[in-house]
Amino acid sequence: MLTGNALIVGFVVALILLFVLIIKFKWDAFISLLIIAVGLGIISSIPAKEVPGIIATGFGNTLAGVGILIGLGIIFGQFLASSGAISKIASGMLRAFGVKKSPYAMAATSITVSIPVFFDAAFIILHKLIQNLSIKTKISLSTFVAILAIGLITAHSLIIPTPGPLVVADQTGADIGVFFIYGLLVSIPGVLVGGVLYGKFIGKRITNEGRLHPSEVTDLENSQDSSGRKEISTALSFGMIALPIVLILSNTLINLLFRDNPEHIIVSVFSVIGDKNVALLISVIVAMFTLKPYIKEDTKTIFSDAFDQSGMVILITGAGGAFGKVVQETGIGDLIIDMMQGLSMPALLLAFLFSQILRASLGSATVALVTTSAIMGPMAVELGVSPVLLGLAICAGGVGLSLPNDSGFWVVSKFGRLSMTETLRVWSIGGFLSGLTALACVYILSLFQGVLPGL
Repeated sequence: MLTGNALIVGFVVALILLFVLIIKFKWDAFISLLIIAVGLGIISSIPAKEVPGIIATGFGNTLAGVGILIGLGIIFGQFLASSGAISKIASGMLRAFGVKKSPYAMAATSITVSIPVFFDAAFIILHKLIQNLSIKTKISLSTFVAILAIGLITAHSLIIPTPGPLVVADQTGADIGVFFIYGLLVSIPGVLVGGVLYGKFIGKRITNEGRLHPSEVTDLENSQDSSGRKEISTALSFGMIALPIVLILSNTLINLLFRDNPEHIIVSVFSVIGDKNVALLISVIVAMFTLKPYIKEDTKTIFSDAFDQSGMVILITGAGGAFGKVVQETGIGDLIIDMMQGLSMPALLLAFLFSQILRASLGSATVALVTTSAIMGPMAVELGVSPVLLGLAICAGGVGLSLPNDSGFWVVSKFGRLSMTETLRVWSIGGFLSGLTALACVYILSLFQGVLPGL
């Protein structure tokens, strides 16, 4: 069994083998992830008989978080696409911002949506929109995937009230309001660099050829013709895609308004309808009835198509969670922390690297932020840095370097129609650039420590 530094080497080798199985031998990602998870578990200090149980737990826990969400999200997306709502939204955005500025419109949308809505939910809700925007604007889908995904994960990691930044602010003793303001300021350049600028760069190298099928282009072009269905309005289209987002956001707002009376009946009601799974379920039910006049296909056909799409996505996402759980149980995170604590480097850079390495090795931005802030947060005063800046450096580290042990990696891959190598180029590198940009902004803010309010 491997321990210490040998275990870290074993983890790196496991990732390499995973890439080889999927890229070189063309094995399915679901099977490859499970094989590597079993292998890494066996060569680690985990008792061999416990490895299958850990894999099953990781698989189940991941699907408990996103399984229902993926299924409902695909169904909801099918209704929106079949009714012509997605095409209407795409046309509306193009009219409002123009073709040349559509990437910036998507960047603003992704940051705004990710504040109240979790990454997985937001990406699944909006993935049909970026496919249609790609067709209408002739801009590569990979560009829009980068903008949407990087915008969502950057806001998710830096802007309160998502769980990670909330815990970081608490652990560092930073003021919540101040942390929100500076988190928003730092995230915007990160999204512009890692999402928009890098997205445009990578989009020229990963084209739409073979990615968006001709039938989809035909559907879009004929979405508003006299094909026997009523034409959906732009207002209803935007209202439908906003429905689950508004429901989820309502829960956040009610909790803030009734924070002194958490047992109030209104809090209980909105905690149910504002749950991400329930919000999407409500949205699907509303779509079934509201969009029926605008859909040619039978409802059974829409559900059947959605089920065909969701099966493999759910399996691969669960397998990614299983791999991540095995990595966590091996103790690789603790080993990395012990190694890093012996290094002598500036506090902000150390906080960023702590969080970044844990993000890559454990596969979860939230776990990386919580773990790093628990260790370094209470040391802010001792380190002589602003609690807000230290917290933002930790959050910046949680943005990038998402690898196949992260279930979000496979959500982006499957819903963004990217291969594994393309996902690494678009999502992993783009996220790293966004996090690095955010860190640079934190260092710029540190030049004004004691001058800017709250720092």
